[in-house]
Amino acid sequence: MKDLETRADIELLVNTFYGKIQKDETIGYFFNDVALVDWSIHLPKMYQFWETLLFGKVSYKGNPMSAHFPVNAKVAIEKHHFQHWLQLWTETVEELFAGEIAEMAVYKARNISQLMAHKMAVAKKLE
Repeated sequence: MKDLETRADIELLVNTFYGKIQKDETIGYFFNDVALVDWSIHLPKMYQFWETLLFGKVSYKGNPMSAHFPVNAKVAIEKHHFQHWLQLWTETVEELFAGEIAEMAVYKARNISQLMAHKMAVAKKLE
């Protein structure tokens, strides 16, 4: 397997991952039923997000936290949800790619999931 190297690789990874998410019984409802995600808008943002994180090409301009707080206010996004998200992400990366950037994709996702789980829990306590 090859490493993540191009925007096309990011798109393959993101599309494959979110294809799983949309069908997932544990966290799919956050996207499909609570947030009512418009995939034609969300997926290009995720391409930019991961391209920025992994390749240093600053194409993402947004705040991932602010997008999740309204969802969390409706239905608590708990630590186990983020752990499941990370598990699906890791599986997808490992199915498609191998190498330093692929490992970085998993590492960064782990950090993101931990930070977001913490911030969502704090937000729920403050409600």
